[in-house]
Amino acid sequence: MPSADLGLVEAVVLGILQGLTEFLPVSSSGHVALGALLFDLRDAPLALEVVLHLGTLAATLMVFGRDVVRLAGAALKALRDREARQSEDARMALAVVVGTVPTVVIGLGLKDAVEDWKHLPAVVGVCLLISAAACLATRIRSGEESVPTLRQALLIGVAQGLAVLPGVSRSGSTIATAMLLGLRGEASFRFSFLLSLPAIAGASLLVLGEDGALDRLPPTVWAGGVVSLVVGLGALWALRGIVLTGRFWIFALYLVPLGLVAIALGA
Repeated sequence: MPSADLGLVEAVVLGILQGLTEFLPVSSSGHVALGALLFDLRDAPLALEVVLHLGTLAATLMVFGRDVVRLAGAALKALRDREARQSEDARMALAVVVGTVPTVVIGLGLKDAVEDWKHLPAVVGVCLLISAAACLATRIRSGEESVPTLRQALLIGVAQGLAVLPGVSRSGSTIATAMLLGLRGEASFRFSFLLSLPAIAGASLLVLGEDGALDRLPPTVWAGGVVSLVVGLGALWALRGIVLTGRFWIFALYLVPLGLVAIALGA
């Protein structure tokens, strides 16, 4: 059985993959799964992937930290003042909570199956094609709304929950769903990453809270986490510009051939 230990080079490569693909709509789980297969890490623990996600979680907080503080303040104020519940920040905070519910339910329901599927290149390939379809769908429609309704938040949360599948892009599926439901590009981008914070933080704490989870990880994995943070910052700012210029669909040009190659490898 191959070892789950990583050398420094492998950790850096996986960190770069995570940093780029967590934010760009090309699926971090799909790329990290393919990268793990490339390095013959079939028994790599889920905590390894979580540490890489912690790096991009930190990058997200660095970019959206002020938004988080403002939304938290608006939510607390809304609990005391009924009129404050109609503010844009209060409605956004509630939308994040509502969207997180289906994410948690779907994510926990698929957790065990995903552990098996991420080792199957054909499954990853099909999911990458789904991500490509989501990116292409953004050419159909985008709206003018700046804050999602509760119904929209719920549907976007479902899309985020399904992104636990290896190869389905979280950012791709949530941004595409938000735009198709009528949100502006900027609003879709913002809500997608605000919605990602409780999901990624919760999943990370769940896995890293297991007895001995950190003890089973080699020190080089943490180097990969740092790399994912630095690379992720650059990818996040680049994605914002791409969304605002209406070119989100271009990622399908990369995802389609990659998905077909993965399917061929699985066959």
